[in-house]
Amino acid sequence: MSLHLYNTLSRSSEEFVSLTPGKAGIYLCGATVQGAPHIGHIRSGVNFDILRRWLTHLGYEVTFIRNVTDIDDKILQKAEVEGIPWWAVAMKYEQAFSWAYSRVNVLSPTYEPRATGHITQMIELMQTLIDNGTAYAPGNGDVYLNVRSLKSYLTLSNQKIDDLLSAGDAEDSFKKDPRDFALWKSAKPGEPSWPTPWGDGRPGWHLECSAMAHTYLGAEFDIHGGGLDLIFPHHENEIAQSESAGWGFSKIWMHNAWVTASGEKMSKSLGNSLLVSEIVQRVRGIELRWYLGSAHYRSMVEFSFEALEETAVNFRRIEGFLARATEILNEEPGLLVSLDFTAAMNDDLAVPTALAGISELVRDGNTALSSLTFGDEAGQKEIARIAAEVRGALAILGCDPFDPTFAMDKPAATDAMDGLVKLALAQRESARARKDFATADAIRDQILELGILIEDTPAGSRWTLAR
Repeated sequence: MSLHLYNTLSRSSEEFVSLTPGKAGIYLCGATVQGAPHIGHIRSGVNFDILRRWLTHLGYEVTFIRNVTDIDDKILQKAEVEGIPWWAVAMKYEQAFSWAYSRVNVLSPTYEPRATGHITQMIELMQTLIDNGTAYAPGNGDVYLNVRSLKSYLTLSNQKIDDLLSAGDAEDSFKKDPRDFALWKSAKPGEPSWPTPWGDGRPGWHLECSAMAHTYLGAEFDIHGGGLDLIFPHHENEIAQSESAGWGFSKIWMHNAWVTASGEKMSKSLGNSLLVSEIVQRVRGIELRWYLGSAHYRSMVEFSFEALEETAVNFRRIEGFLARATEILNEEPGLLVSLDFTAAMNDDLAVPTALAGISELVRDGNTALSSLTFGDEAGQKEIARIAAEVRGALAILGCDPFDPTFAMDKPAATDAMDGLVKLALAQRESARARKDFATADAIRDQILELGILIEDTPAGSRWTLAR
């Protein structure tokens, strides 16, 4: 089956046919950089990174745009709280997001445009909309889009315009209709501003993405992504202003679900944020990515530390199989992608189905390792095939343990733990060498009581966490 993706716009799964053969253009709404990233923010990055990697595997040349909103009410408010300039706030937290993305192996975007770097394009778009009568400047420095002048509106969220409340982004007294939304906001004393023909000010939230998507991907492109919370008003208003300018805009709209805590969307306002910088002190970045990417991108992830740690243990079992296979084969496994994995990924990125296949491969691989005898070339070839298919799947999911990105990816206590366990194992080996098997068994039992599994291999003893 060819690649099919769920399109929020049509509410159906559609075959992916790129506008330009062999190429794919993706625009992902990035961060409003007003605070350190929590795992809810990073889930979107992981989900769409998997999409990008899969498209690349299928042979597409992918242009991936992820913007940065570096001017916003929240950024100005944070600048007041922290007592630093707004641009310093934006840079501080943009760097925090970049660090978090790198810790979970999210590939850098092809281009990562900032809103403040594209004011010229925004002004040009507003002029087009004013000229064709879909936008208006009431004279107070603001510019609004007249939603009732549009041929179609709310096609993404499937709402009715009369059911909407005020857009809430400016004083309604200047608007033709309270539902009209701001393309441009007039300058307030002490706030940053840029000059336009209609007055000094700064961009509304929605305008920037239309302008930047058009700049880097053209009037029409393949996929626009973001979280469910962006469907309305952000993505709905992007469509409105882009189509009003005569642009085809995005063919497919994809939305990832939230990470929730106690059934509520994870957000700073709820006080249930879990910062990436804190989580990677408990599990490795590769394990956090495995956790965030293991659910289907359209399914909610109800966060708990128990689920996170259980997922991490399951991933370590897969790593353990690959480590044992590497010892037997005396080389790193290759990279193969099975037909079953391909079928799962082509079905709207059905990662849970793909993971079930990986688990089955690992079981088969462990059985083959256990039954392998000296000189069994057929058995070695089977282990090599299974290991290559496991590693190939992990690579596309961004969780290849042989990826140099993860070479230094350890929780703070891992190095100390590794040293202590190896010291205990050395004492056990010394006891066995002098045939003091009672002491050797006692050391092994004490290690097991700590939740650490010991495996004796031809290459020596190795350890893994049992929980």
